[in-house]
Amino acid sequence: MVFIVQLYLIYYGGSLFRTSGLTMYELFITIIILSCLIPISYADDVSEEIAPIPVNTDLSDLNFEIFSRRAIVYERNSKCILFEKNIDEQCAMASTTKIMTCTLILENCNLQDQVTISQKSASTGGSRLGLSTNDTISVQDLLYGLMLCSGNDAAVALAEYCSGSVENFANLMNSKARELSLSSTHFVTPHGLDNPEHYTTVRNFATLTDYALNNPLFLQIVGTKFYDVTINGVSKSIHNTNELLGYLPTVYGVKTGYTSQAGRCLVSSAKNKDLDIIVIVLGADTKKIRTTDSIKLINYVFDNYGTINLADLINQKYTEYLTAVLPYINIPKLSGNISTELEQNFPTYYPIKKDQLNSISLSLSYNQLNAPIYQGEQLCSIDFFIENNKILSTNIYSSAYINKKQPLDYLLFFIYQYKNFYKVH
Repeated sequence: MVFIVQLYLIYYGGSLFRTSGLTMYELFITIIILSCLIPISYADDVSEEIAPIPVNTDLSDLNFEIFSRRAIVYERNSKCILFEKNIDEQCAMASTTKIMTCTLILENCNLQDQVTISQKSASTGGSRLGLSTNDTISVQDLLYGLMLCSGNDAAVALAEYCSGSVENFANLMNSKARELSLSSTHFVTPHGLDNPEHYTTVRNFATLTDYALNNPLFLQIVGTKFYDVTINGVSKSIHNTNELLGYLPTVYGVKTGYTSQAGRCLVSSAKNKDLDIIVIVLGADTKKIRTTDSIKLINYVFDNYGTINLADLINQKYTEYLTAVLPYINIPKLSGNISTELEQNFPTYYPIKKDQLNSISLSLSYNQLNAPIYQGEQLCSIDFFIENNKILSTNIYSSAYINKKQPLDYLLFFIYQYKNFYKVH
């Protein structure tokens, strides 16, 4: 290999000699040196520890009790569960069902369409918007009636409008559940009235709520405290049953619920700076308990947690290092940094406990890398540890094609450096 490279360099030596200003002796010494360097184009397995940074932990040190039978605190950016209580226990979900109903209507229907209310819709019991047979109302107003005053009549009207029947709409709900990998969830109705085949888990419902909140129209509806719907051309004022909306400034949604089987239920979303959480309590005995439990969890998280920008941390600590350990990769114009990108869906912001500032460490590791490096090729993996327990892993990829240096590239670069050295000295 070295012999071939030497022949290549000698072949081009004449032109290089004429353009570089070097003597033949200097050029010969350059060729010998570069012949020894050319075969190197990889980096060995490496693991590097860096300074500690903060970490999140669970709420195991709570100095208060959560009385609801099931509860979760779910951080939206990182997908971390900060608190859990019976989160995989199947249970009734009551009117929190309407989070799925609203999501499907927003994704599949025209909000400006007018709907004529059927007898089945008008006769649906429980909480109601107050619709009568043959009333006309827009899809948009039905959605506000669905989510603000928890209208079961609005739920049936929307299901019939979207799919022709409640049964067909339930099939659509279950199809969406499978799409979102809600393996412990099954829907029978669009409103959530008790049915043994209508159930979910708190873990599944956190995933569903997180998905729903990505829709700006959904976000707008569940964050509305008061709204005027128009039925048969007549305006009617309704208000949101979510007792935390407007009470806690950090709360921006989402839905209440109650049946005899489900108990008192409350799904809340709250945001403070970069910390964005979903708090779900299901199976509370009273409205006061569901409210108090939700407030305790929201306030505790915001009082005791912050976030760290992991993407910035990784870029700051590793971009320069990655460049340094790949010296024989041809970077455009023979200078600059290797362009990298993080693994898809890697959390930018990560929740951390304020009293855990010195408990996390990071390590970088990668297999042998050979030039050329292709766009999308994995460069390395990063593991996050707290007290020697791995809590998070991600990969770093090349965001651009990086060609292998050719012998001529090395020679020209060496000549450039050589001439600059003698200019200075």
